[in-house]
Amino acid sequence: MGSDARRGRLVELLGPVVAAEGFDLEDVTVTPAGRRRLVRVVVDRDGGVSLDDVADVSQSVSKRLDEEDVLGGSAYVLEVTSPGVDRPLTEPRHWRRARGRLVKAELSDGASAEGRVTEADETGVELDGARRIAYADLVRGRVQVEFNRRDAGLDDELDEGLDVDEDIDDADDEG
Repeated sequence: MGSDARRGRLVELLGPVVAAEGFDLEDVTVTPAGRRRLVRVVVDRDGGVSLDDVADVSQSVSKRLDEEDVLGGSAYVLEVTSPGVDRPLTEPRHWRRARGRLVKAELSDGASAEGRVTEADETGVELDGARRIAYADLVRGRVQVEFNRRDAGLDDELDEGLDVDEDIDDADDEG
């Protein structure tokens, strides 16, 4: 069985298992790892994925893989994970889950657009509350890593005149 056929069979086999746990199956890859194979299963859902979620999905996926002979009886290592920040945004659910994040989008006309996702529905995405782009006009997007973004909670405290450094100094004096 070729790698594309194996991947297709795994998606077909594991999709319902992952869906039964309340997740979307985002990707399945199989790569050689010495004498074994690494089976990486990427899952996601609205609200994110916790470590407990990964453990639950991992048990269900492992059980299903052990029931089937899709890997030809060879040993494998299973890795269940959530998508990283570098995952391309290609589906409406990806855009919806990126709400509030800064993204750069490649458009089908060769142009690009950058902005914060303020809304995403089944027909398109809105950037910075002003520019709406239909999914038909998008090739893909990527979340931009922001190292200097100020936390909204900290912004609220600073707006109220709270001197964060003074409060930290006071806490140090007490300890």
